[in-house]
Amino acid sequence: MSEARNDFGRKSITPKTKKLHPRVDLTAMVSVSFLLIVFFMLTSFLSRNNAMELGMPDNDGGCDYGCYEISDREITILLKEDKIVTYSGYLSAPLEDPKEYSYGNDDLTREMIRKNQTIQDIYGDPKKGLIVLVKSSKQSTYGNLVNVLDKIAVAKTPVYAVVDITPEEEALLASK
Repeated sequence: MSEARNDFGRKSITPKTKKLHPRVDLTAMVSVSFLLIVFFMLTSFLSRNNAMELGMPDNDGGCDYGCYEISDREITILLKEDKIVTYSGYLSAPLEDPKEYSYGNDDLTREMIRKNQTIQDIYGDPKKGLIVLVKSSKQSTYGNLVNVLDKIAVAKTPVYAVVDITPEEEALLASK
């Protein structure tokens, strides 16, 4: 038979606990996630590269080195460790004698600005300006290349390319 408990009208010493439904407060989670989103958006914006736009020619293998047409608008810049040598036209028959410049001064920038203005005056078209070919030797450093590209940007030369140097141009740099 079942046993019935009789408390004779007295209340128990331990009160019954109320069952509370668990509730998760997401306020802190929302604020932390918002801060993380803002942080990552800001850092991705600040970490963008600041680079100069450089257009390189396609290497399609359709022609050997030197298949481009040389005109009176073109100047070739040869880079060595401590100096810059420039010439216009073909190396075998330059339009003017090769000139030497140093990295420290702005003579090369002034020369490019002068030639660009002369070419635009001759052709009468501001879109037809100076064409610059930059050729770096093995003795040149990456900093020298960046320095010359900065000079080209200051001179506002619209068309330039970084190409490989030929053995004849290496010999010219060695003789200068």
